[in-house]
Amino acid sequence: MFNTKQYVACALLSMAALCAATAMQGQAVFNGTWRTDLSKAKFSEKPFIFYTSQGWFHCETCTPTLVVQADGQDHAVTGHALDTFNITLVDQRTLHLVGKKGDKTVVDQTCTVSADGKTLTEKDTDYPMSGDKPVTSESTFRRDGKLPPGVHATSGRWIALKASADVNGLLTTYKVNGNEITMTDPTGDSYTAKVDGSDAPVKGAVGWDTVSLKLINDHTIEETDKFNGKVIDVATMTVAANGKTMTAVVTEKPSERVSTFIATKQ
Repeated sequence: MFNTKQYVACALLSMAALCAATAMQGQAVFNGTWRTDLSKAKFSEKPFIFYTSQGWFHCETCTPTLVVQADGQDHAVTGHALDTFNITLVDQRTLHLVGKKGDKTVVDQTCTVSADGKTLTEKDTDYPMSGDKPVTSESTFRRDGKLPPGVHATSGRWIALKASADVNGLLTTYKVNGNEITMTDPTGDSYTAKVDGSDAPVKGAVGWDTVSLKLINDHTIEETDKFNGKVIDVATMTVAANGKTMTAVVTEKPSERVSTFIATKQ
């Protein structure tokens, strides 16, 4: 996955062997470590939608939708990458969320609404399954529409504006070996996949468990990430002619939220 922490063939598969003998030579442009520059990111204008009402937190844009009692206790969920969620209403403008895999905290998130109610600031600490150093990030959103009546101030429709993160959440390393690409990142996520569209296992990750790669041309690869057999995002990654920058256009599924990220070779 194109590391932003948020998400990275031959057209005729019958000619895969021929393509591997030619186009894969140029695919070496992906070799190396790439750092995402979030200041250059273009986030989707599609809003995230969630609300807390009568003691229950509802996330309408989560896949699948999420409904959890906001009582400060761990509650089991199904169909999600995490096993439990814990939602606390800290005060009138602040919500705190903790997500766990088994007994391990994977994400610790605090959402705070500005005094005028127009801006939401989300601060995250992600804990890799590998046990490595946590990654912190911060995102800012603007309100789309008005705050519905009878809900917590964090509720509503929110559109992403900007984000920042620790360097460990921004680095991705690719190594090309014949018709395979190996991806690693500092948080412990990794895979080795053939560039033929077949699924390969992802190790050390939460939220995606298989990946497939297709070679579009010698500077472009399409990566499809899945969880429990369902596509969660598709990233088209293109290295510039000078080999110094990579552009990743990431389409989330099934929301069709499209964002663009720029990375620089280190």
